[in-house]
Amino acid sequence: MIPVAIVGANGYSGEELCAILARHPSVRVVAVTSRQHAGKKIGEVLPRFASRGEFSELVFSNPDVPGLMATGAEYFFLALPHGLAAEFAAPLFEAGKRVVDLSADFRLRDAKVYREFYGEPHGAEHLFPQAVYGLPELHREEIRKAALVASAGCYPTSILLPLVPLLRQGLICVGDISVSSASGVSGAGRKAETPLLYGECNESLRTYGLPKHRHLSEIEQELTLAAKSSVVITFVPHLAPMTRGIHTTIFTRLASGVASESILPALESAYAGEPFVRVSRNLPDTKNVNGTNFCDLSVRYDERARRLILLSAEDNLVKGAAGQAVQNFNLMAGLGETEGLL
Repeated sequence: MIPVAIVGANGYSGEELCAILARHPSVRVVAVTSRQHAGKKIGEVLPRFASRGEFSELVFSNPDVPGLMATGAEYFFLALPHGLAAEFAAPLFEAGKRVVDLSADFRLRDAKVYREFYGEPHGAEHLFPQAVYGLPELHREEIRKAALVASAGCYPTSILLPLVPLLRQGLICVGDISVSSASGVSGAGRKAETPLLYGECNESLRTYGLPKHRHLSEIEQELTLAAKSSVVITFVPHLAPMTRGIHTTIFTRLASGVASESILPALESAYAGEPFVRVSRNLPDTKNVNGTNFCDLSVRYDERARRLILLSAEDNLVKGAAGQAVQNFNLMAGLGETEGLL
């Protein structure tokens, strides 16, 4: 059993990590941290785990690097806000531990871009070259060898999976990509803020983060790598009146000479054998992916407007966060990629 620690275990993503790792057949969770709940048993704070035997008896500790090192964990999952995660990732990495970071701290390759989108300098820019972008369908072999993996964000996953194979093959126009996404409220994290109250979110749909959502930085980074030329997109995120799930609609145009009938087969070929990407003629629906690590993809072509429409759905807390982190961990640890996730 591989000893792991979950740093920041009481947020939505941290709780989802607990749920997955508690049942993972090759893992033993040896530490969970939370400043707010330090000294309390995990079964008391998160009642869903009250009957999980040894796991439910784990006690939340205050997060600090020496204490984490003393737990004997070999892998560390960081479910922390951006900025704070780097304070743990750097010393753990430098001590020879392997880190899966769910924050945005190591997703970018350019420190200037980080400062531009996150409004502050990075605390460990020297580790950027060591970090691997954690989207297994794009960077599987690099993830296997990495000691620091930056799990891809929830919106980026839903956007990159349909677009990257088409850009790599030159099937769509690089300069004409617009994206509209809707996310469940859990995507904003477990925090008490007026815009996230039930009375504010229920029966309401609204945009936010316009025109420069932070996730644009990693989305455009990975699209540019796929296209081998600069890619700039329009991205409009929405807060939807649901707890979890992301639905993304992408509008673009076919490259010259490309037939619309070739797009679905291209996606099917790109993801043949991928355990967590399902390509279908059926339109994606969040109810079919919630609670799973799947991302569902489909495509339509609007003959009248001559526009290609790509669609995806995923659970923002699983494939968009905790499940993806465990998928990355499985690769890093040499385990079956689907272990604990199916």
